[in-house]
Amino acid sequence: MTLARRKRSARGSGEGLRAEIMDATKELLARTGHVDAVSIREIAKIVGVTPPSIYRHFADKDQLIEAVVAQVFEDLDEVMSAATDPNESPMERLRQQGQAYVRFAREHPEQYRLATMRGETAGAVDQVLTSGAFAHFAATITECMNIGVITPGDPVPVVLELWSSAHGIASLLIAKPYLPWGDLDAVADRVLRSVCIGRAVIDNILGEGVTPDGVVQWLAEYRGRP
Repeated sequence: MTLARRKRSARGSGEGLRAEIMDATKELLARTGHVDAVSIREIAKIVGVTPPSIYRHFADKDQLIEAVVAQVFEDLDEVMSAATDPNESPMERLRQQGQAYVRFAREHPEQYRLATMRGETAGAVDQVLTSGAFAHFAATITECMNIGVITPGDPVPVVLELWSSAHGIASLLIAKPYLPWGDLDAVADRVLRSVCIGRAVIDNILGEGVTPDGVVQWLAEYRGRP
């Protein structure tokens, strides 16, 4: 499908043109599904300007793509907030935030891939992610620590554990959609619940050094209780 050519921006409307360039890039990226299909020349054609006009706002294609991806991920903060019920416990809210994160990734697959797979520099995308998703997870994990569900301490390692799980299942659902996953929301929820509940059980019942055999023994003892 051919993208519609946009009306040329009026002279002097620099910010308006910048927004049009980013909108066209976002649309083209979503439509083609891959960054390699996005070019400055094609974006210029859609917006109705010459390529040099785009270079006045963005040094190169990489800078433009990063700005677009960062803009998309600014919405993640709002999505995670909207998915969180303040009346629920911190553990349940942690699960809700993880679910919202995975759904957002699935709804923006190419943007998500670009945001999480490019590790050369800590640019605008990393700033958005760490100020948004990271901050939400950290605040809720701190609440879990305050009520004793998770051992009090630095929340960062726990955030990275949860984030790794959310990222792992999100990435696999995006990259391997034809595997026999079943219900995608359900499989993501199982992964997130496993991490949240597992951390609470290890911290409060089994201890940090527990082994798989130790868990099996504990389960056998638990099942044998009257």
